[in-house]
Amino acid sequence: MSEELTDVVDSLDQTVDNGEEMASDKVADLVEYIVCGLVTNEDAVSLDVTDSDGSALIEVSCAEEDAGRIIGRKGRTIKAIRTLARALGSRVGTSVEVEVLG
Repeated sequence: MSEELTDVVDSLDQTVDNGEEMASDKVADLVEYIVCGLVTNEDAVSLDVTDSDGSALIEVSCAEEDAGRIIGRKGRTIKAIRTLARALGSRVGTSVEVEVLG
């Protein structure tokens, strides 16, 4: 596992222990890290996190030409991103949904 990814997971554990920052923000950091590794125009990537009771919606905005890279063939890439986000969210008791706006 890369050092940056390990840092995100470790900071998520600290969030649970300390209750300092919203857990959904840490999950969003992981999603942003993954998405920025996929796209050609990292500057066009932005995330909007909407929290409600026990759930979070992470909307990923990107350049139109990069939306296909994030979604992947037959939606496999976004499905994997959603699976990771949901797994980390469930670890802290938050239901997470990820949407791509291209």
